[in-house]
Amino acid sequence: MRAYRYLDLITAFFVAVLILSNAASTKVVELGPFTFDGGTLLFPLAYIFGDVLTEVYGYARSRRVIWTGFACLGLMVVTLYVVDVLPPRNEAFTAILGQAPRIALGSLVAYWAGEFTNAFVLAKLKVRTQGRWLWSRTISSTLVGQLVDTAVFLFIAFYGVWPNDLLWTVFVSNYVFKVGVEALFTPVTYQAVNFLKQAEREDYFDRNTDFNPLALS
Repeated sequence: MRAYRYLDLITAFFVAVLILSNAASTKVVELGPFTFDGGTLLFPLAYIFGDVLTEVYGYARSRRVIWTGFACLGLMVVTLYVVDVLPPRNEAFTAILGQAPRIALGSLVAYWAGEFTNAFVLAKLKVRTQGRWLWSRTISSTLVGQLVDTAVFLFIAFYGVWPNDLLWTVFVSNYVFKVGVEALFTPVTYQAVNFLKQAEREDYFDRNTDFNPLALS
């Protein structure tokens, strides 16, 4: 693979967003008409980064970044769990950073499924639209990817724990908020994509790409 000037920097910010949003996801917050876990405030940026990565560098390079984020997120989950169970127990640490197994599993599976769905849809639409109408690709991929991500996370983490009406309220709020942020940041996404395409001299089309998420080459 050829070297790029900004790919490492984007990867670093992508991973930082994942870790921070995961740490904040254990608290339910209210913002106007929305009720959602705290990580939702930041997590939509991960999908914006994902859109930029796939649009500029292609699915294969985006796949490597997604796996990098998955590994770092997994390392964070394991580290916090081990620290939490080691003596002496600290109730404050457990309340703030303790990783309940279902929440940790839900975060990992939802991230994996949602990000790969987002990248796949965007890459396919880019070929189908011949690179036109970037807004249609970013919003469409987010509609599908965030649907998968939000549904998987809430089902694994909180089904049977929260009342069904609260689950539905949080699902709707999360989904509408995340997609709304994506739409709101569309002009920023355009600026970032245009800048990177010129700076990197890259505008990848996934015409012959192996979309297997497990292929790391």
